[in-house]
Amino acid sequence: MTSSYSHDVLVIGSGAAGLTLALRLADKARIAVICKGELNQGSTYYAQGGIAAVLDEQDTVDDHVTDTLAAGADLCHGDTVRFTVANSRESIEWLVSQGVEFSRYPNEDGFHLTREGGHSHRRIIHAADATGRAVSEALTNQALQQSNIEVFQRHVAVDLVVRQGRCVGAYVYDRESEHVRLFRAKFVVLASGGASKAYLYTSNPDGASGDGIAMAWRAGCRVANMEFNQFHPTCLYHPKAKSFLITEAIRGEGGKLLLPNGQRFMHRYDERGELAPRDIVARAIDHEMKRLGSDCVYLDISHRSPDFILHHFPTVKARCLELGIDITREPIPVVPAAHYTCGGVMVDHSGQTDVGNLFAIGETSFTGLHGANRMASNSLLECIVFGRSAADAIGQRLAEPMADIAIADWDESQVTDSDEDVVISHNWDELRRFMWDYVGIVRTNKRLQRALHRVELLQQEIREYYSNYKVSNDLIELRNLAMVSELIIRSAMERRESRGLHYTLDYPETLAEARDTILEPRRKA
Repeated sequence: MTSSYSHDVLVIGSGAAGLTLALRLADKARIAVICKGELNQGSTYYAQGGIAAVLDEQDTVDDHVTDTLAAGADLCHGDTVRFTVANSRESIEWLVSQGVEFSRYPNEDGFHLTREGGHSHRRIIHAADATGRAVSEALTNQALQQSNIEVFQRHVAVDLVVRQGRCVGAYVYDRESEHVRLFRAKFVVLASGGASKAYLYTSNPDGASGDGIAMAWRAGCRVANMEFNQFHPTCLYHPKAKSFLITEAIRGEGGKLLLPNGQRFMHRYDERGELAPRDIVARAIDHEMKRLGSDCVYLDISHRSPDFILHHFPTVKARCLELGIDITREPIPVVPAAHYTCGGVMVDHSGQTDVGNLFAIGETSFTGLHGANRMASNSLLECIVFGRSAADAIGQRLAEPMADIAIADWDESQVTDSDEDVVISHNWDELRRFMWDYVGIVRTNKRLQRALHRVELLQQEIREYYSNYKVSNDLIELRNLAMVSELIIRSAMERRESRGLHYTLDYPETLAEARDTILEPRRKA
């Protein structure tokens, strides 16, 4: 049985960002792509809305930039926003060349564009209400045809290997054999998504446990703006509807948010009503639910024709119908849920981190694009743009030799199989619940202090457990989630104002000067 592997590029994650990079390099490098489960189980696959891009003649790069800056509450990096938006059309054209079939206007040549919260134009290109699935399937099909791309399914990265200031590989847990192997590489790319699984309620699939962010932090990378967790305003509220998102495009096409008594309420919070940015909508729903003691609010699109709903929202219609909800006749019960990690590992426009030869792209990274609140459908765009730019940067350096450094195989001779896995499940539940209660949509100093105290105790237990027992998928994820949760809590404590997604009752005002929250780990000798 092989104990180690060697490639030019190791990509940790198989979503839009990771596969974009792999495909851009497939003709010139030997690439390993590892994913926790099957290839199509990441967040990309479940993205419904679409991809924001300047494609319409009435739209401009300047308008898209302006909208993004406004949604980001003055915290976006202007140069990054312009870099991303300026590359939006080319990125969409590349996706089309890879076989992504976007929705078109009936009987017309052009692509159908919709509008979402915060956008001043129709600029969301989509594949009905399953854009992520269309992108994921197309890129996966392309990747599987490339002889230079080797895919390792059901593999989980444990930690990065850093020697002499640069990343030279990673230790990876094989869920089938239950052994850890060394993956050596000239370049390592973190494309493992965000950390919304830190919260009790989330729209994300099970793998969103902040692995890339935690590994990069342990390897010596700075992280930024981890306090900005986007809560999607509308996830389906139903006991059997685990993590099912109700796309923002429903509000873009006239969907109305209603109280249990049928009254609209968003106009009391923002003149844009249902099309206000997500942070405003999520806080409004959270406030109304707490004010009324209600379990949910409702989203109603039933005033549109059944044919319109079936054509534009087939996935939402079908899923709701499975649960006995006919969205052509009745409103959808919805609640906010953790959805997107706006902060992450600090990178430049090529995805390069603080550690040599280590790149981070997609939701794992902090590029400065999203600021204090990600504007709808900018995330998949960021994945494609930075997947391409990181691939180009790596491509220019592929001739560099592999580091001639001795790296020991993973040593599990001093650990045993655990007979106390209840510790993992208990800590997991406790972590996600106090993060939801204390570090959620509305925060206070007292809540954050309580959360910090609890996460420090949990990490102490986890470190002891990790030292004595063999690793498992659940233990790896718990260790990473606890680490990322601490980063979120500490970042939230540093920001003494309310801005965008970070709202605190102790500092309700927004400061005049917008600054990033940057945390820096202690450097390893």
